Amino acid sequence: MDLFLIIALLIIVSAIYSYINARFLKLPGTIGIVTLAILGSVLTLIIDSLNPNIAKHLTALAKNINFSTTVLNIMLGFLLFATAFNLDTRKLRKEMRPVLILSTLGVIISTTVFGALFYWITGLIAIKVPFIYCLLFGALVSPTDPVAVAAIIKGSKLPANLETIISGESLFNDGVGLVLFLLILEVAQSGVNNLDIGKAVFLFVQEVFGGVILGAVTGWLAFRLMKSINDFQTIVLVSLALVMLDSVLAAYFHLSIPLAVVTAGLFVGGRSINADRKERSHEALEKFWLLIDEILNAVLFVMIGLQMVNVPFISNYWITGGIAIIIILGARWMSIMLPLTFLRRSLHVNYSSINILTWAGLRGGISIALALALPASPYRHLILSGSYFIVIFSIIVQGLTLNKLINLSFNKN
Repeated sequence: MDLFLIIALLIIVSAIYSYINARFLKLPGTIGIVTLAILGSVLTLIIDSLNPNIAKHLTALAKNINFSTTVLNIMLGFLLFATAFNLDTRKLRKEMRPVLILSTLGVIISTTVFGALFYWITGLIAIKVPFIYCLLFGALVSPTDPVAVAAIIKGSKLPANLETIISGESLFNDGVGLVLFLLILEVAQSGVNNLDIGKAVFLFVQEVFGGVILGAVTGWLAFRLMKSINDFQTIVLVSLALVMLDSVLAAYFHLSIPLAVVTAGLFVGGRSINADRKERSHEALEKFWLLIDEILNAVLFVMIGLQMVNVPFISNYWITGGIAIIIILGARWMSIMLPLTFLRRSLHVNYSSINILTWAGLRGGISIALALALPASPYRHLILSGSYFIVIFSIIVQGLTLNKLINLSFNKN
């Protein structure tokens, strides 16, 4: 299947699902599209088992998409930049301390808690998974997905400070989670005894701080270029080039692509590029990236649904998937509660917000992309199916009930 046919089918299917949802289901965009995509994949599997010729195009589409490469190396940069560009940086600065703590310490705590609990519980039911692979599973599902989070909370009634914390955390913990995932994967492949602690620390610093520095420098240069002209077409091209340049340079120098594009997006989006009061280039650019964000969101969640065709149906996937959902919610809760308990005087978050922060921690395409990127091992299928359970539960169940939890929490207060 050639590239144009793949893109054409993705856009066509995305348009069909979006129309059906907008016309009939009337669910929040992300939830409706994912639900329809999953139902479409189940229907495709059923039809494929009865008559392979009828469903061959959708089956081929799902199997020909390199989901990991497409999401991590192509779509992620544009999606993160769009979200960061439209984030209110003034609000973010006020909540920067809880955002940084939850996006770093929170990810580490969640990974550790999830790995330990998953190892213990699966051991009780005679499903043997090495502890290092349990940690690896925890690392790829602990970061909240900025794409899923932004799409779900967009229409919610979250208080401004909580919305900023959730959005900011999801942007930054993505890069930290990816680095942590790569470090644990290296340990899993080479063994604990062969791990070079100094090299691991250096790689972590290089990925995280190098990505931030790259994004700040390129963001500043792009901002100066865009502010010096009034031609909107050129301004758009510069912003597109900024995302691509950061992605290419970060990949070449082994820096964090997510942190680079997020930093660049925050830098450019937080400063007006309007040359004078009559010029409205910045507002137009915001609308452009909002449109890009919504289109890519629809395509991404269609891709998530289509990947169900590739999910392995191992004998105990229902059990491990259900266990993984319960554990990740508990790990998320603890990753918020522990920092809040020890740093409650300096964090601008109260205890009544913990349940909301926990339930709003949605997972999306990044977790599935990382799971699909795992090298072959006896535990790959288990981790992949478990990741899929967590993502679908978080988007559909948590997404649909988030507003009810928010209303219930604040009506009590």
